[in-house]
Amino acid sequence: MRKGIRVLYFITVIISALVGLWHFFVPWMFQWYDYLPTQYENLIVGIDYTNYCFSFLLFGLSFMLILLGKKALAMNREAVIFYYFLTVVWIFRACLASFIEPWPLQPIPAAAIGQLVASDVLAVMMIVVSVCFIKELRRKKADSSLSGWSDSK
Repeated sequence: MRKGIRVLYFITVIISALVGLWHFFVPWMFQWYDYLPTQYENLIVGIDYTNYCFSFLLFGLSFMLILLGKKALAMNREAVIFYYFLTVVWIFRACLASFIEPWPLQPIPAAAIGQLVASDVLAVMMIVVSVCFIKELRRKKADSSLSGWSDSK
């Protein structure tokens, strides 16, 4: 596998893991609870559960892909499928940010624009890696079917 794809693979999963880790602290950094009346404790707990589970899953999957990096880059089908799943998550996030429901510019416009750009760039980088994986897996499959055909003669 080309070195550029190898580097891009690790950049994407490390950034994804850092976003997952960072997301644990987002409610306090952006003072989410200041916008919610305290009598809505169920809403606060629901937001916390959603955020913690999302953060844990994003960080965990990304960290797992860091650990499985050699296998994924060696075209281990299962590791590559996990990378595809993470890519779909980021594509979905980028589509939400860009087309479906853009993040409101208030109260912090720089954060909204930064999230939009970052999610789009990360999704594009992951698509590049995923397309290279698809091509490599197809090439390996074609090579193995050709070698299998010549061995049977």
